[in-house]
Amino acid sequence: MKTIQIALAGLGNVGSGVFKHLTRNRALFESRTGCSPLITRIAVRTPAKERSISLNGIEPVADWRSLMTDPLPDLFIELMGGTSEALKFTRAVLERGCPLITGNKALLAEHGAELFELSATRGAPLYFEAAAAGGIPIIKTVREALVGNHILSMHAIINGTSNYILTRMASEGLDFAEALADAQHYGYAESDPTLDINGWDAAHKAIILASLAYGFWIDHKQVYVEGIDRVTQSDICYADLLGYTIKLLAIIKATPGTDIEVRVHPALITKSHVLSSVKGVFNAVAIHGDVVGDTLFYGRGAGADATASAVLGDIADAAATLRCAKPAPAFRPHDLYGRCRPIDEIVSQFYLRLAVEDQPGVLAKIAEILGRLDIGILSVIQPEIRDEGAATLVLLLHDAPRKKMQEAASVLADLPCVKAPPHVLWVEHPSDT
Repeated sequence: MKTIQIALAGLGNVGSGVFKHLTRNRALFESRTGCSPLITRIAVRTPAKERSISLNGIEPVADWRSLMTDPLPDLFIELMGGTSEALKFTRAVLERGCPLITGNKALLAEHGAELFELSATRGAPLYFEAAAAGGIPIIKTVREALVGNHILSMHAIINGTSNYILTRMASEGLDFAEALADAQHYGYAESDPTLDINGWDAAHKAIILASLAYGFWIDHKQVYVEGIDRVTQSDICYADLLGYTIKLLAIIKATPGTDIEVRVHPALITKSHVLSSVKGVFNAVAIHGDVVGDTLFYGRGAGADATASAVLGDIADAAATLRCAKPAPAFRPHDLYGRCRPIDEIVSQFYLRLAVEDQPGVLAKIAEILGRLDIGILSVIQPEIRDEGAATLVLLLHDAPRKKMQEAASVLADLPCVKAPPHVLWVEHPSDT
C-alpha cells in the first residue's frame, strides 16, 4: 500500500472539509485506489487560530513556501482562494513538476492558459474538478465521458446564491434586497456577495467549461456578464404571467461556423423546461451533444462538503496517476473553434418592460419603432397596476441581434411617453431535456 503524502494550502471551509472527510474515509480510499492518502503539511494564514477539527498533530505554517521543502510531498492541494498568493503557489508547484489539485475557479478563469501550458511543459498533472459546479462531476464529464461529442450547447445554473435569491423572490414574493438579506441570514451568501450577484462567480466557471468544450482558452474580457441585481419582483411576476421563470444562466454554445458564445446573465426560460425546477442553492448543467443528445447534471454546486467531495475525487485520480500512468494533459487545445462571438452579434428573443403614459397610441408608437428595427412582437401584456402614475407595458419580442435590441431600447428611452429607462432581459430556449 503506497502512502501518498499531501501538502494542503488553505484550511477554510473547503480545506477543513477535505481534511475531515479524507481522514474519516481513508480506509475507503485504500480499498478503492490501493493508496493511502495522508495530509502531512498544512499552510494557513493564521496558524494559531483555533479550529473545529483535529489536525492529528500537524503544526500548520504561515508561509506556503515551507510546504516546498525537500523531500517534496507527492501531491499539493491549493484551496487558498484569491488570485494573488494562489497564483504564486500554483506556479511554484507546477515549476517543480509536482501534481496539483485546485478548486480556484477565478485563478483558472483568469490565468488558465498560462497554468495549463506550464502543467504540460513541466509534466505536472493539474486537477480542478472542484473549480466548477461543486459536487457535480462536470469537468470529468466534459473531458472524458463526452469526449466523442461535439458539445452543441450548455445551459447552466452554477451559482447557488443567485439561484436561492431568485427562488425566494418567485416563491415568497420578496424583492431583491429582502431575498439577499435572507440568503445572508442562512449563510447562503457571503457578507460581501458581489461576485455571486454580479454574475462573475458563474462566469469564472463558464469560462472553464467553455474552454474545455471548445479547445481554446477563453479570455475573460470577452465574456458578457450581467448580474441579478436589476431583476425586480415585477419582472418575476410578469415572467410568470408569460409562462416563464427567471434564472441566472451561464450559456455556452457552438455556432455553425468557428465562433462560440459564452455569456452569463438573467434569462427567462419556459416553466416547462427542467432547469425551471432547479430551486434554492442547487445547481444544474444541461448539455446537448451531437451524439449523446440531451443530458442533465444536478446537485449541490457549493458548500464545504460538496466541494470537498470534488477534491477527494481528484485525489483518487492523482493517486492512480502516481501509481501507474503517465498523466493526460489537463487541457488539450484543438482548432475546431477559434473566437468568442461579440455579444452584440448574438441573436436572441428578449423581454422588454416599459413604464409609459396611460394614453391611446402609445403601443402603436412603440410597435412602429420596433418594426423599423426589424424586431417583431410575440406578445404584450398590460397589467392594471400603476407605478407612480405610469402604466406598465411588457412585451415578449422575436429573435433580434442584441445590438438591435440595445438600439431599440435607446430610441424608446427618448420617447416623451416613456417615463423610465426600458428594462430588457434575455429570453432563452434551451433544448428540452
